[in-house]
Amino acid sequence: MEKSNPPISIRFTIWLLWGLFFSCAAGMAQTNYTINGTVTDKRNGETLFGASVFLKGTTIGVVTNEYGFYSITAPEGTYTLNISYMGYAEIDQDITLNTNQKIDFEISEFSTQLEEVIVSADEPERASLRKPEMSVAKMNIATVKQMPVVLGEVDVLKSLQMLPGVTNNGEGTGGFHVRGGAGDQNLVLLDEAIIYNTSHMFGFFSVFNADAIKDVKLYKGGIPARFGGRVSSVLDVRQKDGNSKNLALTGGIGIISSRLAVEAPLFKEKGSFLVAGRRSYADVLLKAAGKGKNTVSFYDLNLKTNYNLNANNRLFLSGYFGRDTFKFGQNFNASYGNTSGNLRWNHIFNEKLFSNLSVIVSKYDYDLGLTSGEFDWLSSINNYNIKYDLKYYLSDKFKLDFGASGIYYDFDPGQIRPTSETSAVNSMKLDRKKAFESAAYVNAEHKLTEKLTVQYGLRYSSFNRLGGQALQEYANDRPVVYNGGLGIYQRGTAIGETEYEKGKSIIRYGNLEPRASLAYQLNEASSLKAGYSRVAQYIHLLSNTASATPLDVWTPSGKFVKPQLSDQYALGYFKDFKDQRYSLETEVYYKTVDNRIDYIDGSDLIGQNTIETEILNGESRAYGLEVLLRKNEGNLTGWLAYTLSKSEQRTPGGKAGGLGINNGKWYNTPYDRTHDISVNGAYKLNDKWSFGANFVFQTGRPVTYPNGQYEYEGISVASYADRNSDRLPLYHRLDFSVNYIPNRRPDKRLKGEWVLGIYNVYNRKNAASISFGQNVETGANEATRTAIFGIVPSITYNFKF
Repeated sequence: MEKSNPPISIRFTIWLLWGLFFSCAAGMAQTNYTINGTVTDKRNGETLFGASVFLKGTTIGVVTNEYGFYSITAPEGTYTLNISYMGYAEIDQDITLNTNQKIDFEISEFSTQLEEVIVSADEPERASLRKPEMSVAKMNIATVKQMPVVLGEVDVLKSLQMLPGVTNNGEGTGGFHVRGGAGDQNLVLLDEAIIYNTSHMFGFFSVFNADAIKDVKLYKGGIPARFGGRVSSVLDVRQKDGNSKNLALTGGIGIISSRLAVEAPLFKEKGSFLVAGRRSYADVLLKAAGKGKNTVSFYDLNLKTNYNLNANNRLFLSGYFGRDTFKFGQNFNASYGNTSGNLRWNHIFNEKLFSNLSVIVSKYDYDLGLTSGEFDWLSSINNYNIKYDLKYYLSDKFKLDFGASGIYYDFDPGQIRPTSETSAVNSMKLDRKKAFESAAYVNAEHKLTEKLTVQYGLRYSSFNRLGGQALQEYANDRPVVYNGGLGIYQRGTAIGETEYEKGKSIIRYGNLEPRASLAYQLNEASSLKAGYSRVAQYIHLLSNTASATPLDVWTPSGKFVKPQLSDQYALGYFKDFKDQRYSLETEVYYKTVDNRIDYIDGSDLIGQNTIETEILNGESRAYGLEVLLRKNEGNLTGWLAYTLSKSEQRTPGGKAGGLGINNGKWYNTPYDRTHDISVNGAYKLNDKWSFGANFVFQTGRPVTYPNGQYEYEGISVASYADRNSDRLPLYHRLDFSVNYIPNRRPDKRLKGEWVLGIYNVYNRKNAASISFGQNVETGANEATRTAIFGIVPSITYNFKF
């Protein structure tokens, strides 16, 4: 059983119980009434997440939840209720609060132009001074669509990488990294369904079609208690519900792909639907150019529908289907993709209690083949998830979230099949692994004084590795041993195996995960915040490459693979300037992760049935400073983001013996970036022309270079420096875009715009990798730099009907 921290967990539980007691007592001390309802967009009926609803002249107010629901409790009296959401017209309504009331609001946008050219920061992107929420990166889709991107493909993930604490692992690589964490330490949710691979075309584009997305929120730390399962971050992406007012078409035609989204009301505006599709046509262009032997393409399809059963019950059904296919000549082909579905039921018990029940399935699979008579490799991970979340608005000073969830995992590492009788590859079916993860949580937001608000919660998670397979046993219980004579780690000696019945527990883990944060408002324009969170992660991605690949082999915790445990501390200062036209967010953080997997030199992960013989358990740590300065209003908007950070890993030999990796010393993880500067700007010249620009500067990625060579039987053999002790050259580039809206009649429903983009304006050849070898003619040693992109122009036509 893993190390736990009972004293902290017990203290958090006591604090939570005391908070509940005092808040209930305060709520009964006077006559209060509640007003609740939903806030929606008047034009299309979309619920608005993060709209501000408050009583003027008081400090009583809330922001709407993911489904646009709000609830406010206040003493009896007459008030002015204010509803605001940046980019929308405010509403003030006088109310007499002498009974519980339900009032829904529809608010209108300031602009009737394409969403892509609304030049103002949306309220959800700014950090609230009063809320104890911190270490959160928010991105509105309108902002995402303004940013210049490679090949004109609007990309949610690449936009997030312009914010502090978030980066990729090099140009043309998939995934993203948060505060020095690995890609598998990010929980990525699309309408609550887990997405295991976030990339199309080996990392050039993300799986998120911006036309189908309503809200994007990345928790870098201070992860709320309702989330768990990953130690680095949670990316919560929400799809649009669909236009419940009118038929609407949105789409675009680009140089690499085209997209179309259709929305319309259903059942006399009691429901709506969304269907959004996107497909690349690089394969068509290659075929037209006479290179049909090489094909590369991707598609994705987003579906969502909802139906209002009555005022208190609403059903949602959403799904995602995406796939990539590759073929290079007659020798190599591959396909991979995600599938997910979610059925949700929103129920309002009363004016204070809101609930959501979700039943979710998701799958990631890939098929890799060498068609020249070698092999096919099929692999997948499936999970089935049920979760129930409730939110209780007890009073103006106290709100409570609580719920439970369960996930059943089915890991199929796959089977390798020879494709011909002459293949040198033997048929192999790897062991299927199953597990069940469950959790229950409670989280409170408690306003202690007019200036001090705290959020504290506790999550208990458990993980049960299930049987149905035989597990290898090793001498001295050591799957990896150190060979002192050769100075290397080797596979341990197998002494037999134990057969576990299907459904029988192999091993159980359980962890208490306390979370807490606070916000202290110094004055009307500034606040201090602090936070702590502990998170457990029970599944692990096996990869000893620096970049994410489609060959994602996930494995559950077990006898030799322990759960990762993270503790993160953060402290921040937040300030608004000049009536919120400018804002400053600064944070320092320190994060540790126990039981982080590391790989022995020469580890072989492909087709490996006993993965424990290739790994050691280590630890990692990351710490840094993040600064984000925004300009929120005016014709020119944007931000400057700076991150100063360090990310390290240490892996001692432990039971295996020896000194460990790099002699047990701390060394840079592949995701370490000392300096990371990002600048984004958007300028609206007039109703026809607007411009966007990005500039990125980063310290080079850690790599391992050879530091010498020797000859053995006439063969030159390289020797290498310590792991990740060198770096690639500095990375930097400038992107630029121009948006042009042609003349059109105000009453014309079809609205269009042209977007011209230039990625990497000054044609910087940033190194994706550097390889070393000998010149075949001269015999001299030489280094070769590989660059993915130089300057890349693009043009896209976007339309909306």
